Amino acid sequence: MTRAITQTELITTDPSGPRARGEASGLRWRRGARTAVFHVLTLAVLVVILYPAVWMVMSSFKPGNEIIGSVSLVPESFSFDNYAKALSGIGGVSFWTFVVNSLILAVASVVGVVLSCSITAYAFARIRFRGSKLFFLCMIATMLLPFHVVIIPQYIVFNQLDMINTYWPLLLGKFLAADAFFVFLMIQFIRGLPRDLDEAARIDGAGHVRTFTAVILPLMKPALVTSSIFAFIWSWNDFFGPLLYLKDPGMYTMPLALRLYVDQTSTSDYGAQMAMAILALLPVVLFFLAFQRYLVSGVATEGLKG
Repeated sequence: MTRAITQTELITTDPSGPRARGEASGLRWRRGARTAVFHVLTLAVLVVILYPAVWMVMSSFKPGNEIIGSVSLVPESFSFDNYAKALSGIGGVSFWTFVVNSLILAVASVVGVVLSCSITAYAFARIRFRGSKLFFLCMIATMLLPFHVVIIPQYIVFNQLDMINTYWPLLLGKFLAADAFFVFLMIQFIRGLPRDLDEAARIDGAGHVRTFTAVILPLMKPALVTSSIFAFIWSWNDFFGPLLYLKDPGMYTMPLALRLYVDQTSTSDYGAQMAMAILALLPVVLFFLAFQRYLVSGVATEGLKG
């Protein structure tokens, strides 16, 4: 016999009843509160991260006496005098000389890394030779070795070879696959490629040179572009290497040019230094924006999963 459903039971079982609507409203409120808190925290972190960059941009439009000790972020009056000073050069050297020097080192570093590291990576990933595992282990061990440990021995060697005050100490390692990070990155990518490609090329009579240039190298585009981006940015921003090996101001790069504006014994032009810093960042930002899609695809590729 069918029992009659009371009004209380109808209210508690009806999905559209007041209780159900109240629970749904509370759930939406909690979700909205969590989303709001997440966005507030994200914006707070973003402000902390971007504040130094915003301060540098704003300081490039301030007079030098307003930069140090000023609590105001926005300048009282915008002036482009700092950029005019930066573009006019310093120490008798033109601004564009610094730009050309940095470009020479950055582009040559990219070429050296792409050529030497790709060949070395192919040898480790595809060619079986005696001691390959030992050599690979030694290469990985160099990634754990602090750079400061080898500074003095390297300087002594380059000094005996009469390479001080030249670009060779900064570029020679790039063409000798001395950057283990890029070699390891390319090795992992090549190992992700099917070996059937090598076997098919070998059946067609191709040797290692032709297999590398015609089969493997075209497929390494994501890894090559990723290595090129990092090599360009690291070389462009390198300060310690040029400071150690370059003595002639006419050979200085952009990071060294920034140091010339700060003199502890006399007047320092912080305004021109900030303007120079902004100008030095522009090529790196443009280079990154132009190739960021290749960088994402190179990092996300399954060949880098190891």
